[in-house]
Amino acid sequence: MKKKIPTFVKWAGGKKQLILQFKRFFPKKINRYIEPFVGGGAVAFYIIKNYKPKEVIVSDINEELMNAYKAIKNNPEKLIKLLKKYKKKHNKEEYYKIRAEDSKFLSSLTRASRFIYLNKTCYNGLYRVNSKGQFNVPMGSYKNPSIVMEKELREISKLLKKVKIKIESFEKILNYAKKSDFIYFDPPYYPLKEGKSFTTYTKYNFLEKEQEQLAEIFKKLDKKGCKVMLSNSDTGFIKNLYKDYKINIVKASRMISCEGSGRGKINEIVVTNYPLKEKQKKII
Repeated sequence: MKKKIPTFVKWAGGKKQLILQFKRFFPKKINRYIEPFVGGGAVAFYIIKNYKPKEVIVSDINEELMNAYKAIKNNPEKLIKLLKKYKKKHNKEEYYKIRAEDSKFLSSLTRASRFIYLNKTCYNGLYRVNSKGQFNVPMGSYKNPSIVMEKELREISKLLKKVKIKIESFEKILNYAKKSDFIYFDPPYYPLKEGKSFTTYTKYNFLEKEQEQLAEIFKKLDKKGCKVMLSNSDTGFIKNLYKDYKINIVKASRMISCEGSGRGKINEIVVTNYPLKEKQKKII
């Protein structure tokens, strides 16, 4: 890896561990980069640091996450100051008190620091919400959680300096995607087993209907002349949706899971609509 990738949250399905495998999938040149399911931002930060695109747009439907991106971009020092206060007060009673707060009534900066604090101190770093959109993960048993990441937050703030940050659903990309744009989709993965999904980032489901809609968006972007890359689970349903494109396998370590047995090396697929740097056998 050319340069170390900074991160500010633990995120189920985060791609930091896969960057070395992803390098061969990235186009040689990237002028405009768009990532509609930005999540923890590892791929976006890598692209910005190493390819220096002229324009970058990141988005996600998770309001708490995108508010944190905006706070890091615009007010890193104030955010660090608030996180230091959380670190100083951190204990079980304080955790559940903070978790019970309704973030809608907080300032954007306080809301962002609360989000990062809960992410860094909750069980397994699992971001999960209930049907009302309320964060409901119990506290983790960390001796010294990394609540304040001054160096990382300052670096990410610089990386985000010229980045457009949007709170929106993935289909909105059709309104502004242009020919030759590089677009990376990292949606909530389709469950490997029915009823077994650990990627509930928002109160909205992302199952067959949504996966099919995403595949249609992929096809429309392909017709526009965009370079499109997508990650997902290695299942027959997903591979059938993208059977007309290049499908490759990567090995991922599942670092965040509700069940200990759910951790370990698993296959994931990477779909592209353009030739790779190396010749790869198409997997169907």
